[in-house]
Amino acid sequence: MHITTDIRPVTYLKSRAADLLKQVNETQRPVIITQNGEPKAVLQDPQSYENMRNAIGILKLIALGEEDIRRGNVLSQDEVFAHLEAKLTNE
Repeated sequence: MHITTDIRPVTYLKSRAADLLKQVNETQRPVIITQNGEPKAVLQDPQSYENMRNAIGILKLIALGEEDIRRGNVLSQDEVFAHLEAKLTNE
């Protein structure tokens, strides 16, 4: 993050929205919008936002899997393949 270009006050957003959109899309770095010196919003390009959401989704799946392991809710590889084979042959 570049503090001089990636943090902007809301007044800058109001007067230079097109410039900020161009910057965000060209650099693919988010811009933090401040109000009264406090961070209030983040402006981000669509591709980076989608990539972030996908990464969060994967992390949630990993966390669910780790929770299953902690609870002992696991199957061996042989059991998984046996279940799959049974489902495929019964359809």
